[in-house]
Amino acid sequence: MSEGSEPRAADAPEPSRRPWHGWRVGTPAVVLLCGALFVVSATNSEGTDLRPGRYTDLAALTSDEAEKYDALRERVTDLNAEVELLAASVQDRAVNRANRRIERLEDPAGMTPRSGPGVTVTLSDAPEDVINSTTQDLNLLVVHQQDIQAVVNAMWKGGASAVTVQGQRLVTTTGIKCEGNAVQLHGVPYPQPYVIEAVGDPTELVRAITDDDYLQIYREQAAIPDISVGWDLQLQSLVTAPAYDGLTDLSYAEPLR
Repeated sequence: MSEGSEPRAADAPEPSRRPWHGWRVGTPAVVLLCGALFVVSATNSEGTDLRPGRYTDLAALTSDEAEKYDALRERVTDLNAEVELLAASVQDRAVNRANRRIERLEDPAGMTPRSGPGVTVTLSDAPEDVINSTTQDLNLLVVHQQDIQAVVNAMWKGGASAVTVQGQRLVTTTGIKCEGNAVQLHGVPYPQPYVIEAVGDPTELVRAITDDDYLQIYREQAAIPDISVGWDLQLQSLVTAPAYDGLTDLSYAEPLR
């Protein structure tokens, strides 16, 4: 090294230009994390869509709910049959006395099927073209729960031994409720048209329906072109009302003590 020259830079360590390989550790960690998320998502969804599409077809939605209800009802029927089989195998005086009382009450409670002559009443909303063009109150153009209830009450008044709505047997605990533009029976929504059938003397049933004040107004509105809410009554030589096979347990409130 000559006098006055700077120290050689070669004596200092060369800066490294090798790239950082942290991705070799980070990438597997990210992959493992994604895999864990997929497993958690699959477990929570139980094979279903966690973000299902929005239902836009009410009829399809109500049909899907009705199918689910039918499957659950079949399950309840199977379990009830199993319970009855087990109960029948019990030889006990008190049990036998209770079973005889149950047998006497099954028919009036709607637990046995009924068939015979009767009538069918079909209620439906006004046609789409009438709904789109009318100047009438839109509430007059659709079927409400009170319309269905009026028909059912008239049928009972006419001596019906069994009544069904949409094929579902009505019992004392049945509630008819409006859910949007569908009617709910036993917790299941049904779209219109609503088919109401009764087993009984057709002459007496028709007389009771014809004499009902509420239904007279309904039929008058059905005849007005700007309303045209649906009404149809047919005599039937044979109406079949299945036994009620839904839940029979009652939930009720108790006062605080």
